[in-house]
Amino acid sequence: MSATGNYAQVNGLNMYYETHGEGRPLILIHGGLMSGEAFGATITALAEKRQVILPDLQGHGRTGDIDRPIDPDLMCDDIAALIDHLGLDRPDLIGYSLGGAVALRTAIKYPEKVGKLVSASANIRRDATYPDMLVQQSQVNAAAAEFMKDTPMYELYARVAPRPEDFPQLLQKLGDLMAKDFDLTEEVRGLQVPTLVMAADADMQPPSHYVEVFKLLDGGLRDGGWMGEGRPKGGHALAIVPGTTHYNLADSPLFTIISLGFLDEPAA
Repeated sequence: MSATGNYAQVNGLNMYYETHGEGRPLILIHGGLMSGEAFGATITALAEKRQVILPDLQGHGRTGDIDRPIDPDLMCDDIAALIDHLGLDRPDLIGYSLGGAVALRTAIKYPEKVGKLVSASANIRRDATYPDMLVQQSQVNAAAAEFMKDTPMYELYARVAPRPEDFPQLLQKLGDLMAKDFDLTEEVRGLQVPTLVMAADADMQPPSHYVEVFKLLDGGLRDGGWMGEGRPKGGHALAIVPGTTHYNLADSPLFTIISLGFLDEPAA
């Protein structure tokens, strides 16, 4: 898999990104404690049809941290700045987990910069997450770094991060983020970008939460009709991916097939 790696100066970040393939631009945004390369074979599959731009988010992968919280409300500004830096004309966005939250907020805040959106495994309310998962998330902090030294996430971080010693700081910032309450119901209701809401059938939140998000987008409220006339007015869609979890959704071949099927569908 050949790739071109570069850095862009955006909002005080020295943001690393790679470019794979050719075609209509697509920005693919990774999850927390990951980096762009963690998408693995999914990058290759998407790059067969698209130019895939793969940023490493603040404090992740080859992008060093800066003195601000890790927060999707701020990180969406980085994606918008990267779009401007690269001179892209309304690229599509695919975001997974933390990346899904960043992509969703980018589409909410900068609809004029985005073509279509795939928001995968990105809940819109903190309280939609299973209670036992919220307990686990509350244990993520700087002190947990020592216990994660044998995990693939730490191995990746230690191999590519500009300052591997920042790992405890990354965990602390992610823990702070996960402890923060949020509710994007009204923002999602006003979303102007055609959006595919995607989740695993065994995700961190129940499938019913993602159905709820789809309903906010005028979906699941009526029969779609023989000619699709009853589908959501904004071109939105829903996919619950069978046989997957939060942790392997983006590795599934269905992730690519469903995403490209939605993104490449002509506008109604």
